[in-house]
Amino acid sequence: MTSTHGSVRRNGSIEAVIFDCDGVLVDSRAANAAFYNQILAHFNKEPLTEAQLTYVHSQTVYESLAYLFQGDSRLPEAERFWRTMDYGPINKMLTLQPGLVDCLQDLHGRFKTAIATNRTTTMGGLLRRFGLERYFDLVVTSLDVRNPKPHPEAIQKILSFFGLNSREACYIGDSVVDEETAGRAGVLFIAYRNGDLRADHHLSDFVELIPLLERLSHSPTRRSAHRERS
Repeated sequence: MTSTHGSVRRNGSIEAVIFDCDGVLVDSRAANAAFYNQILAHFNKEPLTEAQLTYVHSQTVYESLAYLFQGDSRLPEAERFWRTMDYGPINKMLTLQPGLVDCLQDLHGRFKTAIATNRTTTMGGLLRRFGLERYFDLVVTSLDVRNPKPHPEAIQKILSFFGLNSREACYIGDSVVDEETAGRAGVLFIAYRNGDLRADHHLSDFVELIPLLERLSHSPTRRSAHRERS
């Protein structure tokens, strides 16, 4: 877990903006496919299907390998193998989402910002590669919690760090895992470029985020009518 100092507190509004990483900060679907296909090829297994890729795209590497090697006694070997892999060529396949940096610059100093991701050891390198470290007050990976997403622990850890309650934060994600994480944590959920998700709000471009947050700050009821949580 990494952290820096936060922002000025405002009463009755969203104070913290929490981001997922894969699919939100970066377009990493092709990179994830290359990563897992390299492992599968090493063990003479078939390449990922689309359904398998969708699963591993939002899970931890441990859960993904357990899923891909279900019933295969070579799972411990696969876990050892991925730790020896060269991420250089794979990381070159990552691209920032359009408008992200401008959005982060606008958020900086106005809102507390954090990342809640199921990534593990690769998160720091990703942030350094794109020069994003300065834009986030806190980064929580699956290595920083006992229970990865969709368990709400990562979000709860961020709220505790900032001294906020769930109504003072929003979570931006792109998957069913993110939807469930936000719901279980009780924070407002903003779906990024995925209209199939049940969300409080949908975002198609990061240029829309600041105006949305400003509207939410002046809205007496921030939960959207189309989304209900149990």
